[in-house]
Amino acid sequence: MSQTMNAVEISKPGAADVLQMVPRPIPTPGPGEVLIKVAYAGVNRPDVLQRSGLYNPPANASDLPGLEASGTIAAMGAGVSAWSEGDEVCALLPGGGYAEYVLTSADHCLPVPKGMGMKEAACLPETFFTVYSNVFQRGGLKAGERFLVHGGSSGIGTTAIQLANAFGARVFTTAGSDEKCDACLQLGAEKAINYRAEDFVDVLRAEGGANLILDMVGGDYLPRNVKSLADDGRLVQIAFLQGPQIQLNFAHVMMRRLTITGSTLRPQSDLAKAKIADALLADVWPLLESGRVAPVMDSEFALADAAAAHQRMESSGHIGKIVMKVA
Repeated sequence: MSQTMNAVEISKPGAADVLQMVPRPIPTPGPGEVLIKVAYAGVNRPDVLQRSGLYNPPANASDLPGLEASGTIAAMGAGVSAWSEGDEVCALLPGGGYAEYVLTSADHCLPVPKGMGMKEAACLPETFFTVYSNVFQRGGLKAGERFLVHGGSSGIGTTAIQLANAFGARVFTTAGSDEKCDACLQLGAEKAINYRAEDFVDVLRAEGGANLILDMVGGDYLPRNVKSLADDGRLVQIAFLQGPQIQLNFAHVMMRRLTITGSTLRPQSDLAKAKIADALLADVWPLLESGRVAPVMDSEFALADAAAAHQRMESSGHIGKIVMKVA
């Protein structure tokens, strides 16, 4: 094996053109870690935020962007027994996915689902870890409940629609065009609300309110989400595209017994992420292998075209996941 690899680094905070291909040393796995030869890397909104200087990686993580990838196990650190060299995996990463090789905890790897290719598998970790942990573990979504997910045509949204539908919830979503709304309906949403033409608050109140809302918009959506919830409803916040600060009358939260919570995935402990991986393998991987649930693919770019992949993400024209082919 060569001692160097091709990688895409953030040369300085800025627009997409600050992403540059550079040679980097191939990392060596430590105890409990695996080295993955990357086939495909997923592109996610946090990568864009990191590139812009708005989302610093954890102190012990690679400075390279990239939070998910698929590939084959190339080497293992001490204490790793669950995997063997050559195993095909997809993995949640602390960073570093925009490269030919990447390190991650062995416990954050999952087998490529039977019948699925590496391209599709690279789309699974970041979105499925995020959706499953926030919608089902933190949000407690149950069959028959009314579930609203904003940004239904995004990677998170398309995943949330399918999983909530598969587990028997009534799914509502918002999107910014009729084309995106149609895509959401085809994935199993009962109602897709074009937020440019309809007020999601009115739609959900007419249905009796949402039992659970998954939001990544923030800003003025926060008080509108509160209005959209049924009594005893739950709001789970996972991002703030419109900012985290807003005035909110908490008297409404108290009187209607609402729960407002949220999380981010990257700062959680290795053990917490490993527990999510175990739950996904038990509860969600059978749905992927049966074809009941599948990642929605938008576009593929070469690793050398990472800037174009980010521009596609920032255009908000995508429906589903964006990936980069590495090998």
